[in-house]
Formats: sequence, structure tokens, C-alpha cells
Amino acid sequence: MSKPSDLIQGTLDLLILKTVALEPAHGWAIAKRIQQISREALQISQGSLYPALHRLEQQGWLKAQAGVTRTGREAKFYALTAAGRKQLARELEHWERLSNAIGLVVREVP
Repeated sequence: MSKPSDLIQGTLDLLILKTVALEPAHGWAIAKRIQQISREALQISQGSLYPALHRLEQQGWLKAQAGVTRTGREAKFYALTAAGRKQLARELEHWERLSNAIGLVVREVP
């Protein structure tokens, strides 16, 4: 299984932005959704997730609001801002270029 250190630099930001674009979520739910969608291949540790959430909030790409989880616990819920949507589009474009380039090398080099 991949660890955050196995991810290409900057990929965690893309995964978080894409996940939160679906609906606002608290940290644990974001990590679980990434894990579920990746079929358990990606597991994001709290030590990587929460600093990334804080950084994305500081950059104005996420906004946080206090809320209550389904289990009744208080948590910070993160939502994408308008600037975050623009950044997500840039991140997706960059990811497409990078993954296509890597695919070319992997398929062509014997």
C-alpha cells in the first residue's frame, strides 16, 4: 500500500482538493474517502493530512467551519473556495500532463 511519502510531490493536495470538491468533509472522512476510492491503495496518515489541510486553508483554497459528524463529534469541516476550484483545475491539468509523460516513458523504454 502506498504511504504519503510514496506519493509524487504535490499529489496529496490534489487528492484533498478533489475529495472536498464533492462535498464538505472533516479530516477523517477525507482520509477514509481517499482510501475507499483508491481501493485501499492510498492511506493518508493524520501526520500528513492535517498539515496539508492547514496549508490549503492558509492558501485560501479551503475554508473550515465547525460542525458535528454523523457520530455526534465536533469537527472542522473543510469546503472548497472559489480559489480552491481554480487551483483544483490547475492541479488536474498538471496531473494529466505529468501522468501522460510518465506513461510515455514507461511504455517506450524497454
